[in-house]
Amino acid sequence: MIRFDRVSKQYRTRGGGYRRVLDETSFEIGPGQALGICGHNGAGKSTLLRLIAGVERPSSGTVDRAMSVSWPLGYASSFQSSLTGADNVRFIARVYGRPVDRVLAFVEEFAELGAYLDMPIRTYSAGMNARLAFAASLAVDFDCYLVDEITAAGDERFRARCHAALMERRERGTLIMVSHDPHVLRAYCDTGATLVDGRLTFYDTIDAAMEQHF
Repeated sequence: MIRFDRVSKQYRTRGGGYRRVLDETSFEIGPGQALGICGHNGAGKSTLLRLIAGVERPSSGTVDRAMSVSWPLGYASSFQSSLTGADNVRFIARVYGRPVDRVLAFVEEFAELGAYLDMPIRTYSAGMNARLAFAASLAVDFDCYLVDEITAAGDERFRARCHAALMERRERGTLIMVSHDPHVLRAYCDTGATLVDGRLTFYDTIDAAMEQHF
C-alpha cells in the first residue's frame, strides 16, 4: 500500500514566489493496481512519481509506503559514465541488496550488449544506453513499478521483449505509469487519474481518465 495524506509540494520560482505542484492531496494505491496518470506538460506528473518513489520529500503531509517501489523504468541518468555497464549493474544490485551475479546475468541476457557490457558507458550509443537502463530496471524485483513516459527502446524484437517483461510484472505487482500516449496507457493500465492544478482526480477506468484529459 502507498498512502498520501494531505501531501503538498511546492517550489520557489525565480521571481521569488512559489509554484504549487500538489495541493493537499490524499489517496491510496493498493497491491495489483495498474494506474495511468494523465496531465499536461508541467502539471507535475514526474514530481508525483518522485514523491511516490521517495526521491523527493513533500513540502507538507506524509507519504507512507508498505511496499517496495522502483525507480522509473528505463531511467539512465544516474549511471556513472566512466564505469562499465557491468560495474553500474553491480552497484545497483548492492544498493538494493540483491544477488550481484543473478542481477548481472539477467541484464547480460536481456540487454544483449555483448562485449559492450564490459566497456565504459560513455562509449555507448543512446540506444545501447536505453537497453542497459531498461534491463537494469527489470533486473530488480519490486512490489510497485514506476514508468515515466519511456517503455522500451531498440528494434522491434527488443521492444516486444520489453513489453512482455513489463506485462509480466504488471500481472504480479503494482504499476504506476505516466505517459502522453493513449495507446500506451490503454495497453498497460486499468484505472486512471488526472493531475490538474495540483489536484489528482481518480477514475474507475483509464478510458474515463483519458476522456477528461485528451
